Amino acid sequence: MKKDLFTPYDLKGLHIKNRIVMAPMCQYSVTEKDGKPNEWHYVHYLSRAIGGTGLIIMEMTDIHPDGRITDGDLGIWSDEHIPAFARIIDGVHAHGAKIGIQIAHAGRKAEDAEVPVAPSAIPFPGASYKMPRALTTSEVQEVVQQFAQAARRAVKAGVDTLELHGAHGYLIHQFQSPLTNQRDDEYGQDMARFGVEVIQAVKKEIPADMPLIFRISAVEYADGGYDIDHAIKLSKAYQAAGVDAFHVSSGGEGPAGQRKPGNHPGYQVPFARQIREALQVPVIAVGMLEDPALAQSVIGNEDADMVAIARGLLRDPYWATHAAVTLKSEPTSIPKQYIRAY
Repeated sequence: MKKDLFTPYDLKGLHIKNRIVMAPMCQYSVTEKDGKPNEWHYVHYLSRAIGGTGLIIMEMTDIHPDGRITDGDLGIWSDEHIPAFARIIDGVHAHGAKIGIQIAHAGRKAEDAEVPVAPSAIPFPGASYKMPRALTTSEVQEVVQQFAQAARRAVKAGVDTLELHGAHGYLIHQFQSPLTNQRDDEYGQDMARFGVEVIQAVKKEIPADMPLIFRISAVEYADGGYDIDHAIKLSKAYQAAGVDAFHVSSGGEGPAGQRKPGNHPGYQVPFARQIREALQVPVIAVGMLEDPALAQSVIGNEDADMVAIARGLLRDPYWATHAAVTLKSEPTSIPKQYIRAY
């Protein structure tokens, strides 16, 4: 059967009406600094559901107050957070979209933490970043359980899927990179161990038919950073631990060295294809894919199973509807209230 951007997709027990994913993008808009989503987040996510997006992944939501990039970030470290997330999730469902939460810990990139934590005491370059404290072995195990408890709360709030953030230089990524993990315990001897334990702990908290997505940086751009071969090795360990799909990005671990990110439309798609082919696993491609024809080609060429749109959906909440019109896809997802405008 011919596959295109508007072909429905089944990921484990999750049925998605099209292949369009809203990539998680921090809004830095928690004005009360309590981690709870507010009216901004409610309107932000519901408008993308009304606009026809198939799967919305809510922005990086942190498992601990000191795991936030800034105090304006979302958090899910307490049961008190559940009702505010549930309100958004229920609203998104009412408009025909599916929704997940990206759960994470910023590690050494936690700008507002008094003392950030990390695998090793190596600061992220830049004046706004502090020297982190290396987690003890027992503290690492506590963080694993914090991921599990965050997953439990997300499920209680009604999510359709969860994404673990193992990319862009945040805590899971810090453990899987030799640039930032210079430990001499078991979590340093095996770069995948922390991620594997997080995956296994989270899987115990989610329904058996709920897919678990893992966002990974396929390559690092800092000098001495890992390449796609290392990412594939990690991904195989994560897949064996229970990951059902990979959301494939790159970089974020530090300033680029000799290797530079492409920064042109589709520059990360080859990474997604390599992981898809190596693991025979569903993947989400991301990275400047907001041209509908390009997004369509990624699906049609079977480079990826889904396409994540980031800045394109920031600019246009109705990106999916407008892409359907541009591609002359049937049926389009125009809300009945707006049909006369088309």
